[in-house]
Amino acid sequence: MSAATGLIRGSRRKPGFLAAMLHRLSGVALALFLPMHFIVLGLALGGAKDLDAFLQLTRAWPVRIAEWGLVTSLALHMALGLRILAIEFLSFRAKTASVVSVCCASAAAVGLLFLLGGA
Repeated sequence: MSAATGLIRGSRRKPGFLAAMLHRLSGVALALFLPMHFIVLGLALGGAKDLDAFLQLTRAWPVRIAEWGLVTSLALHMALGLRILAIEFLSFRAKTASVVSVCCASAAAVGLLFLLGGA
């Protein structure tokens, strides 16, 4: 038994657990973003000069990478949330691994489209 296998119990290696963890982590990322968003809204209310100064900052590559992460996180949170709704309201439980893969792939596609659209 390898060290990594010993750290992760069998139930935690299932696609449903991975989906739940990704959904929670993307939710935390979105929750961390909200205060920053409200600060920027406050700058916009404060005047055009303050907002323009902030928008100059958003042209930096680290900020653009963070924006990509935010958009991808939002897409992942939405896709996995729709998966949860399908499980709860439609009794959809078949092929969990493929559904989680589709959710992750769709979030990656949205992130890629964001990157390509912003170039």
